[in-house]
Amino acid sequence: MKSLLIAVAAVLMSCTSTPSQKPNDMQNKAELLVSESQGGTDQPGFRIIKDENEFRNVIKGSFGFMEVGKEPAIEYPKFPKDKKVVLYNLGSFRSGSHTVTEIRSIAVKDHILYVEVPAGPPSGGMEIQVISHPWFMFSVPVNYQFTSVELKYSK
Repeated sequence: MKSLLIAVAAVLMSCTSTPSQKPNDMQNKAELLVSESQGGTDQPGFRIIKDENEFRNVIKGSFGFMEVGKEPAIEYPKFPKDKKVVLYNLGSFRSGSHTVTEIRSIAVKDHILYVEVPAGPPSGGMEIQVISHPWFMFSVPVNYQFTSVELKYSK
């Protein structure tokens, strides 16, 4: 009887081990790579970036110009080889700041990737009317299968 209790306790201890779960949790998180207030398209939408060349072409204008012989002031983000990279265009806005500062959570349901981002600051009042086309790029686990992306704004 004593050996049976020890065997059951050993099985329970091996099942509740958390170190093996932490790498999976890290792989299932989205990572915000780049967020810009200009350079996107007029209409909201997404596309999956397939390789590092396409990745560099998308972000090359967002980091300014480089002088020959000088180190770049800002480091380009690295292209994650073990994740899918998604470029999301937020559309066209007349005023306010619409850049994404963080991704709070992601989930896939019915082939829709839900991305939770913080709600931007309230817009309105007597602001200068500037048309912006914000976009952001983020990575998700490579095994996520989706045909559309939907943003969820939260406070």
